[in-house]
Formats: sequence, C-alpha cells, structure tokens
Amino acid sequence: MKPRDMGVLFDECAARGSRTTVHLDRPFDLAPERGTRWTVPGLAALVRETAGMLAAAGVRPGDRVALVKQNHWDYDLLACAAVRIGAVPAQLSARLSGEALVTLLARLSPALLVTSAQVLARARREGTDPAAAAGTTLVLDAEADVPGTLGPDDVRGHPAPPPVRRGEDRPLIINHTSGTTGVPKLVTHSTRTIIGELARFESVRYPRIGVRREDTLLNANSFAHGRTFCWTASTLCLAPAEIVLVTGPDPDLADPLLRTHPPTLVEATPATYVRLRPLTERLDNPFRDVRLFVSTYDAVHPPTVRAYLTASRHRAPLWMQGWGQTETGPLTFRFHTRASTEEGRGPGSRNLGRPVPVKTRLRVVDPDTLRPVPRGRPGVVLARTRARALGYVGEEDRWAAKLLGDWWNTGDIGRLRRDGSVELLDREVDHGPGLSCLRAEDVLEERLPSALECLVLSGAEGPPLPVVVTADGHLDADAWRTATHGLPPLAAPVALTWDQVPRTDTGKVRRTVLLRQLTGTAGTGGSGRWT
Repeated sequence: MKPRDMGVLFDECAARGSRTTVHLDRPFDLAPERGTRWTVPGLAALVRETAGMLAAAGVRPGDRVALVKQNHWDYDLLACAAVRIGAVPAQLSARLSGEALVTLLARLSPALLVTSAQVLARARREGTDPAAAAGTTLVLDAEADVPGTLGPDDVRGHPAPPPVRRGEDRPLIINHTSGTTGVPKLVTHSTRTIIGELARFESVRYPRIGVRREDTLLNANSFAHGRTFCWTASTLCLAPAEIVLVTGPDPDLADPLLRTHPPTLVEATPATYVRLRPLTERLDNPFRDVRLFVSTYDAVHPPTVRAYLTASRHRAPLWMQGWGQTETGPLTFRFHTRASTEEGRGPGSRNLGRPVPVKTRLRVVDPDTLRPVPRGRPGVVLARTRARALGYVGEEDRWAAKLLGDWWNTGDIGRLRRDGSVELLDREVDHGPGLSCLRAEDVLEERLPSALECLVLSGAEGPPLPVVVTADGHLDADAWRTATHGLPPLAAPVALTWDQVPRTDTGKVRRTVLLRQLTGTAGTGGSGRWT
C-alpha cells in the first residue's frame, strides 16, 4: 500500500488489517487520559474524533488551522484530522518565540488555532497574544480555563463530517523552516509534492534499508516539521510490528521505553542523537539490535555516528545521512559504516553523498554570476526536484528570489566532487573566506572527546569564533591547544553548556543569535541573500 489521501490514511491502514502497535513515552496531549499504547484502529478512531472536534470549532473546507503545542506525534494526527475535513493544517513549533509565533500567525490568518495553555501563557509573558491572530482558539488542556477560548469539552462528541477530497496540486499542509537565521518561512506543500514525490518513494521495502514487517521503528524527532508528516504517511503503509515515539532528548526518560522495546531502525534529529549518546555506553544498551540509523536536518559529526554504529551488535549496521530542505524534501543521501567512520578515515559529515536517483539534480554556481562552476570549485548549490513546494505563505517575493528557472537556490555553499557527491562547506550566510566552519567542527569534535558539540561562528570581522559545548561549560586549555593544531587562526574559544546555546525546534544552533549573544554584533561572514 502507498499513501494517497492523508485525511483517511489511518482508516485505510486499519481496514487493511494493520497490526502495528504504537508505544509512546508519554500520552498524547490530544488524549491524555488514554495511555501510551495504541493500535492503528484506535488511532484511526482518534483522527475521526478529532476531525469532529475541529468541525465543531467552526473549521470549514479551505480554512487554515494552526497547530502549536508541546512536541508529540499528535501533531500529525491533528494535521490528518484537519485534512480530512478539507482544511489546511499549519504545524508550528511551540519553541518559537512569542514574537516569531504571532508573525507567522499573522501571515496565516488561521480560522482556528489549536494550542495549549502553556504556549499561550509563555507568549503572553513575552508580550504577545497568539489567540488574537486566529478566528477561534481551542486549548487542548481539559483542566485549563482560558477566557475567550474553547476547551475540549466544548467541541468533543461531534461526529466527523464525510472526508473532503482535494486535488493533487492544491495546498495540503504548511510547515515552517528551521529558522536558524531569523523568523522561519512558511512552506506550503501539496499532495503531489510531499506525498506523491516523497512519501510514496519511501513506501517501498528496499533491500537492507527498507522497513520490514517485524521491525521496531524508533522516531525521536521534532513532530512540528514536514519530515515527520511524510514519515507518518510512509511508515503507516509499511506496517512495521512496532513504532516507538520519543518526544524529548533526556536519556534517562527515554531509556526505560527503549529497553522495553529495543528498536531495529532509528530516526532522530542530530541534536537528539547527541543527547541520547550516553545510552550507547550503558550495559545492555537499547541500540544493540539496530541495523539502520537515519539522520536528517543537520550535519552529524563522525564521533556521534561512530558511537551508535559501535553500540549496535548487528553484523553490518548502516547510518543513512540525508540532506534536504523543507522546501524540497531530501536532495542527497549517503551511508556510513563502522569502517568509514574510523578516526582519520572518510570525508566526515561534510560529504552529503549523491543526489537521490531519478528524483534530484544538483548544480553549483558562482554566487555572484549564478553561472555553473567546474567540478571541485565551491559555489552556491542549486537543486532541481519535482518535490519542490508551492511557495512561501506571505513572502512571495522571497520565494521568487530563490528560483532560477527550474532550479532552487539552497543557500548552501558546497562543491560537486568527481564521484558525483556533494561536499557541503557552510550555509552561505555563515561562510567566511579561507575556512569551512563545518570542516573545522569535524576536526575539533574528533580531537575533543569531552565536547558534546563544537561550533565555529564566522563573523563579519576578526577570526572565526569557536564555541565548545560541554557537560559543565568548562574547557581544558591544554586540550584546546592540541585540538587546534594545524587549523586556520581562530579566536579564543568560548565554553558553554548545552542549555546556554540558542536552538531551533530540531536542535539546530541559531548561529546568528549565538554570535550576537557572544559578541554583541550580528554581522556574518556571508551575504545572507538566500536565507
């Protein structure tokens, strides 16, 4: 089975007899009283029930429904419920600042905002009111009494309207970009782009990397992003034995669930892999049966990849690293093995592999002339794919500025190698002369075992600023001198703890914000023309 209509996805999988069992690390915010174990027929019933709630709140076909809540997979259940009644869901992270959130809501003009009392309270403490930007607001907390909003009891118990079908090229879902350099963009995808071109491509039992019926899949992701909506479509159709959902990066909270249901396939954000890495060193670690690890969103440096591949007892585990954007879906992929991640071997995290076969083409151009450059020379990476989104909500000129005919400007600096793979050097906005920040970060993480993460920030003036993230926020001076041997000149390092670093919902570092926080200036090495 391959996904078609997200509004009835769970119904169709249940009707085909799916025996997948879903295990949660905490109950859904959408159904807090119903526990942490679900079947596909139970999920289908919850989606229908939610569709009735949204309709009772006044949502009609064509309306936009904004979803802003704590991280959990019910982001996608809410989205499917909205799709079922003909609305267009917009999934927004609860980690957005109040200012960014109301900016995005103003662009959306949603008929309904589905949120939590916690999100509203935090935004109001910051001097903003998300509820004022929506026609109606539904607060999911049953015990909350927020004046001027609806609660679950106000809309519960209403039957779901019949499913509304939409054309393949009509707007299906809206997701925002990571927002590392400012207010995120709102990206609109259609059924053809995110389901037809992406989810159906993944709904195949490929040798070695495909989902098997006996698999236990772990997803520890940011569920407000389009990647998990696509993952939900393909995974439900492939019907593994078990799905395990982890909503936070605390290893002590995740460990009991993972020990009870040890995964065979894992997908997580790079930041979550870093945070859960201590589990790989524990006796009887929960990753012992994993044959495939999948990472997207951001670079994962070699020491982290090596730790997980070593933790697996599978004969030949693989790490699949994907590179893409919210606007395009995956563009390239590559595989890491135990041998390729041995210290001193391989091209590190900066080599992103080859374009997705048949789906994607890449070109590197001069950033000033936009003319193609020879292989091996760095430039701005352009991509051509049929999965490209429909546009940005409320920022049509910004979208048009990133198009060059059929080609999409990724805003990344890289080079095409002779073997057809692409080597990523930096985001254009972060790129400075004479240094690849990403390459330097690879080297530093290899040489500093105590570092959770290493960052190199390129500003408009002076040498790049290195930031070393450690458990206690301290860095040994002798270890630092040894680690920087042979690297280009760097400023004096700054040591921080994980929580002191500003991040997006997917754990990406907001480099511009961090640079301003540490230096008082937001000037960057690049132009930022294609952010």
